[in-house]
Amino acid sequence: QVQLVESGGGLVQAGGSLRLSCAASGRTFSRYPMGWFRQAPGKEREFVAALRWSTGNTNYADSVKGRFTISRDNAKNTVYLQMNNLTPEDTAVYYCASDPAWYRVAKNPTYWGQGTQVTVST
Repeated sequence: QVQLVESGGGLVQAGGSLRLSCAASGRTFSRYPMGWFRQAPGKEREFVAALRWSTGNTNYADSVKGRFTISRDNAKNTVYLQMNNLTPEDTAVYYCASDPAWYRVAKNPTYWGQGTQVTVST
């Protein structure tokens, strides 16, 4: 089993920045590929970014390219999502996710965190 715990959400003004963290643990964790998703009110959950521990490869949704950066701290088994130049359209609950398979982590990952709220005001 893999446990994922997000933190770092909050309220920020448009144009501001936030950094989300996702601490991963669990006996079967083995540094699976990690991803971030978000779900805005009334909308479906959507993929945001993904990272592969072993190679550092990353993948981003077009809507966040150039503004968001996913990174990792191997020593802490933690993945981060640095979010810059935020807009009200980025308001959502952000979820950390993980899956043993890279091809699946951006589509239908197996493990999920509880989510953290990000609200961007005008």
